[in-house]
Amino acid sequence: MKTILEAIRERRLYLDGGLGSMLQAAGLPEGLLPDLWSIQNPEAVQSVHRQYLEAGCRLITTNTFGTTPGKLESYGVTCGEVMTAAVANVRAAMDQAGVDDGYVMADIGPTGKLLKPYGDLDFEDAVAAFAEPVRAAAAAGADAILIETMSDLYEMKAAVVAAKENCGLPIFASLIFDATGKLLTGGSPRAAVALLEGLGVDVFGINCGLGPKEMAPVFEAFWGDSSTPLLLQPNAGLPRSEGGKAVYDVDPADYARQMLPLAPMATVMGGCCGTTPAHLKALIDATREIPLPEITQKDVCFISSYCQTVALDGRTPVVIGERINPTGKKKLQAALREGDTGYVLNEALTQEEAGSHILDVNVGLPGLDEPEVLTRTMEAIQEVTALPLQLDTSNPEAMERALRRYNGKALVNSVNGKEESLNTILPLVKKYGGGLVCLALDDDGIPETVEGRVAIAEKIIRRAEALGIPRRELLVDGLTMPVSAGGENANVTLGTLKAAKAMGVKTALGVSNVSFGLPKRELLNQAFFTMALQSGLDGAIINPKSEAMMGAYRAYCALTGLDDQCQTYMEAFRDAAPAVAPAPKTTGGEVTLHQAVCKGLKEAAAAQAKAQADSGREILDIINGELVPALDEVGKGFEKGTLFLPQLLMSAEAAKEAFQVLKDYLPPAENAGEPQIILATVKGDIHDIGKNIVKVLLESYRFRVLDLGKDVAPETIVETAREKQIPLVGLSALMTTTAPYMEETIRQLRAAGLPCKIVVGGAVITQDYADSIGADHYAPDAMETVHYAQTLLDV
Repeated sequence: MKTILEAIRERRLYLDGGLGSMLQAAGLPEGLLPDLWSIQNPEAVQSVHRQYLEAGCRLITTNTFGTTPGKLESYGVTCGEVMTAAVANVRAAMDQAGVDDGYVMADIGPTGKLLKPYGDLDFEDAVAAFAEPVRAAAAAGADAILIETMSDLYEMKAAVVAAKENCGLPIFASLIFDATGKLLTGGSPRAAVALLEGLGVDVFGINCGLGPKEMAPVFEAFWGDSSTPLLLQPNAGLPRSEGGKAVYDVDPADYARQMLPLAPMATVMGGCCGTTPAHLKALIDATREIPLPEITQKDVCFISSYCQTVALDGRTPVVIGERINPTGKKKLQAALREGDTGYVLNEALTQEEAGSHILDVNVGLPGLDEPEVLTRTMEAIQEVTALPLQLDTSNPEAMERALRRYNGKALVNSVNGKEESLNTILPLVKKYGGGLVCLALDDDGIPETVEGRVAIAEKIIRRAEALGIPRRELLVDGLTMPVSAGGENANVTLGTLKAAKAMGVKTALGVSNVSFGLPKRELLNQAFFTMALQSGLDGAIINPKSEAMMGAYRAYCALTGLDDQCQTYMEAFRDAAPAVAPAPKTTGGEVTLHQAVCKGLKEAAAAQAKAQADSGREILDIINGELVPALDEVGKGFEKGTLFLPQLLMSAEAAKEAFQVLKDYLPPAENAGEPQIILATVKGDIHDIGKNIVKVLLESYRFRVLDLGKDVAPETIVETAREKQIPLVGLSALMTTTAPYMEETIRQLRAAGLPCKIVVGGAVITQDYADSIGADHYAPDAMETVHYAQTLLDV
């Protein structure tokens, strides 16, 4: 039989549908982790698999969505036991259905936790958690790994890395987007494409959360950017409650009709919550004859953070801020040696405000533990800015550690023509993904001619492509040499740029070295920069705080038609203001408390809170005059879509640091109190990401929260609400199979006659569902819970 990757090149293959909702219909006890039925009731699981096979599905997912160590721990079974049974159930169903061309998809869902720094799960712990079911799937004979329903690109990266390191199976990956086209942590479709293609995932796409019509814009965005086969698994519409069960209103015929316009873009199709074998049969009958999509290779290098993506398209140049590099910068050198993160973050933020698209991060200093410092610095910068980063080091160990933990797809600076560099850096880029700066030098040094530099660039390109790194990911650096050391140096660099563009690759260049040793350096830098842009420079490594350099960049874009109606140019120079307005510093006590909270600067927020309290300012005035307005400002940005969840959480954490300081200045009566709000993930559901986010934000607004945790029985919630006289209860559910316990909890709270209000939310919850189960309020996001609490409670 052909491998699964061979098969999808010949025909469209169909995944199955809503396994969880089908198992519910087959009698799965409420609150039981569905995965356990693979062992406890294999006949029922095999029956569901067989029904999908008989409908025409040939990619059958194992009943292992929750099979990670943390979720199975309390049940006394291992990932190996559950996965082995689950794979065997799919094989048995194929035998029963007489299917000999089906494939077993080892299903891996999210951990239910948010990764650091926004949650408490470390990246390496996440990798380890996913590694166990991956190894079990390979040992049990699965045909592919399917990582699904991921709402965070960082967690998706951890799962993919685990799959790559622990098996040789093809990797399929699927994400869950909301109705605004964003992931829970703010990731966009383009950021997802950047990460997943960089990691080398074989097939990726979208599942769950939305019906086909609602999912269409996100899927179309994937199609426009990707060079990889796509998969699509919508729900059968949006859920509502009926008789204590979650039901979906899109019937099989309508599901097939809604999927028809998307079929020409999808190599793999299927369904998610609420899609039965009848839905899949209707889909297959309607789309079977539609030709497979032609997968075109897009000539764009995407560099991304957790949510923001920069497109190096060979046409519009981008600015790479060069200031986080200790070469010749005594203050930065001192900050790195002393561990002064605030100084480094100030450099990051001021470069962002000055107009950088990407930030270069270099911490190379003698005597420093560069692997440790680069990784720590990178992670600190990613906490406060969404800009993508360029990881800049000649230390392979430092590059691997930072690249592995980077949240997104980084720009790697750099590889060169030396064998040692090729043999160490290229495999790292192949494994973790990344755009790659290619220096035109080798063991013989930097050639003095264009031809010599091009020859080295060609060698690097050949070696990269031989390893499977596409040409679109490569940026040739022609190497800027001082004109003071040779009159033709600038011309050779510019000639190398032109030659690289003719070879079909992108280009990068550190500009300012051209003027080394000469007076009035900025004049030379500005002129050379403009010449480089005209010669095809894509990634300009410059000082974005230089008005002359940014002026040259903006003028070039305006004059070449790259700045639509000169909007960016006019914005920069409106009212004859300087092109670059310096941002407030974050060290030395000069940043305000309001600014520190808005930027998510925890240390600065704590320091400013103490300074203000020590100055004699009223504590409540500090809280109400600076902290709460800052949180409101960030919250409004989140609601408008200009800020994303990680930024919201980091601001909340900064506010909490300030509150912790200010609490010591408050009288005991103002510093304590009974809890006002209960939060709980309902019985049977062991995912607590959403609940934990809500807790962080509520506490940052000084609400007193009692967190009952996850998998909480209705009786526990009722008894606690009665005992503590709680005025507001917040309930969360991620899984379709556990949503009925939300309704049961509300029923018991009402039956107990408790006067508390109830707010609900979670991935499977909608306004209609919340209304149908008797909730007082539906919160589509964490900030809405805060707003609702503000209408009910005093702090």
